[in-house]
Formats: sequence, structure tokens, C-alpha cells
Amino acid sequence: MKAIYLDNAATTMIDAEVLSVMHAASLENYGNPSSTHQFGRKAKSAIETARKNIAKHFNVSASEIIFTSGGTEADNLILQNAVFNLGVQRIISSKIEHHAVLHTCEFLEKTNGIQLDFVQLDAQGNIDLQHLETLLATSDKKTLISLMLINNEIGNLLSTHEVCELSNKYEALFHSDAVQAVGHYKIDLQQTPIDFLVASAHKFHGPKGVGFAYFKKGFGIMPLFHGGNQEKGARSSTENVHGILGMEKALEIACKNLENDKKYINTIKKYFIDELQFHFKNCAFNGTSSDLNKSAYTILNVRFPIKNDLLLFSLDMAGIAVSGGSACQSGSNKGSHVLREILTHGEANETSIRFSFSKFTTKEEIDFTIVKLKELLK
Repeated sequence: MKAIYLDNAATTMIDAEVLSVMHAASLENYGNPSSTHQFGRKAKSAIETARKNIAKHFNVSASEIIFTSGGTEADNLILQNAVFNLGVQRIISSKIEHHAVLHTCEFLEKTNGIQLDFVQLDAQGNIDLQHLETLLATSDKKTLISLMLINNEIGNLLSTHEVCELSNKYEALFHSDAVQAVGHYKIDLQQTPIDFLVASAHKFHGPKGVGFAYFKKGFGIMPLFHGGNQEKGARSSTENVHGILGMEKALEIACKNLENDKKYINTIKKYFIDELQFHFKNCAFNGTSSDLNKSAYTILNVRFPIKNDLLLFSLDMAGIAVSGGSACQSGSNKGSHVLREILTHGEANETSIRFSFSKFTTKEEIDFTIVKLKELLK
């Protein structure tokens, strides 16, 4: 059976060059970075070189990068530090953020009494910047804005520069889960002064279980984990050496080929949109995902005017891997909190599929997917 992977927003295939780097590191650089002997020093040196190289891609200093187990830990590290360490009393977010942000904010509201406000959205799931400014202007409490650069389900791009301007105007801090953006878009944190940013390697053809948090210089960090005092005291736990080196290589490849990959994947996405509109006259696209200028080129969220609870399963049986909502909720069949927020009740009861692409996706795979969709939806 033909196997087609169209769920790259959930995770990506590891690049062969990344695997080679990780394999070599596992065999040759296996020392504990906290050890003082030559094996430990070699591992520590490799990690610090990786930290410097990763920082260069964002035009920041190496000391501002903290390695984590991935995006969820990085979001938690930042949000909890904002409240426990930096005196934040209020968080402004949206109801369509990743649960790593939403659930952490709700936890902080429940346990620490922070004020949690949600910015309004338009019908396509875009942030209402005027309402954001109204929220910022109505309180003197120390505030953190937490909004993702790219929505992981509908692909909407955040108006990042406008949010930065508002955060500066009202002296609010700005945190962004950039998991879907890092490795796919150029991010210069001097030109776009976000205070805290999150990345995860497995979203740009790196390994799972490793990512990083960016803390703008000047913000102290209290660890979530206590123990060995690694990561300059910000995160206790023996560093994932081969994972970090794999992430460094994956980011190097992604940034080097960014424009070519973007152009290619945009061609794949446009071709899929055209084919869907030709063969399924009544299909619709959730959020701004069909707008090549307003959405991530890697994500397309399609809604078919039927209710077919078995469509995801049927596509899987046909060898096509896609997602209905966030795949990060392991085993969940609750549906998408993002789509529930922006669709009408009737639209939300229709069948929506998230297709997400990578540099490895081919037109032949899109053609096969269209054929199978026609068979399943006839």
C-alpha cells in the first residue's frame, strides 16, 4: 500500500543529514556535559557551539537560548517564569492557542490568581488588534501577551510587528509559541523584538524531544526542574547532546534552503487548493489557510459539507496520514478547540481535515490523495 504523509504540522520526517550528525554524536560524543574529564568537556563544547550557531539564526546572543525537551516545556518555562519570577499579574492570550499555552495559563489563573483575558478574533481566526489594544489600555497590572506566530491548525499568520508595537507602547511583555514558524520563516529578534520565543526541532526535520526557549537578555530564569543546575541553572537535567546537535543541523539546513523550500511547498499547496476546488465545488477552507499571503505555506485546513466521522480513519486505511485537529492531544477525539471557536455550530459539525506539507511532499502524492477523497466522498 502506498504511504503518503500529509501531517507535517504534527511532526516532520528527520532529514538524512540530521540523522548522520546524531548517529556520529551518539557514537563519538557520548560524554556527560557536566563531567570535567575530556569526554565531558568535548560534549559541553559541542553543546555551546550549537547554542551559538542556533542563536545566530535569530540575531541574538547564545546566553539567551535555553535548551528544553521541546515546545511544551519551553512554553511552561516561560509562562511560569513570567508569573513566579517576573511579577506578571495578567496574561492576554487567545482561545485558539496551543494547549501548551492555554492549559498553562488556566493553571496559573487557578493556582496563582492571575488575570487571564482573551483577545477577540474575527471570523477567520485573526487577532483583533483593536481589541488587544483596548485590553492593554484598561489595566495597569504587569501584563504578558501570549500569541502564537502561526496557528498550528489553521495556519493563520500573526500580525507580529503590530503586536510588538502594542506591547512596547503599553510596556507589556510578549511571548510567542513559534513552533510552526521556526525553520520555515526568517525570524530576526532584533527587528521583531519578541521577549520570549519557543521552538521545537521535530517541526523542521529535526529529532523529537528537543527544542529551546529564547529569553531576552535581562530576564532571570527560575528552573521548573531542580537538581543538577544545568543550562546555567535554568534547567536541571543532563543535556540531550545528540538531540541538540541534531536540532542545530536541522535548523542550519532549514535556514540555508528556506526560500527554495518555501517556493516549492507553496507550489504544492496552491496545486492542492486548485484540485480541491475543481473536484469538490462545495468545499471550504478554515481560517485563512487558503490565502497564500496570510497563512503558513505548510498548512491547509479543508472543510467538506458533510458529516463523516470515519474520514480520517478511511484515509489512514488508504495510506494517507492527515489530521482532524491537533495531533498533540494523544488519542483525543474531542475535536478541534480552534475550529469550535471560529466556526458556526453547523460548520463545526461538518468534516474538517488538516493537510500539512513539507519539502518531501510531491504532486503525485497530492494526485493520489485527490483520487482517494473522491472515492470516499462520492
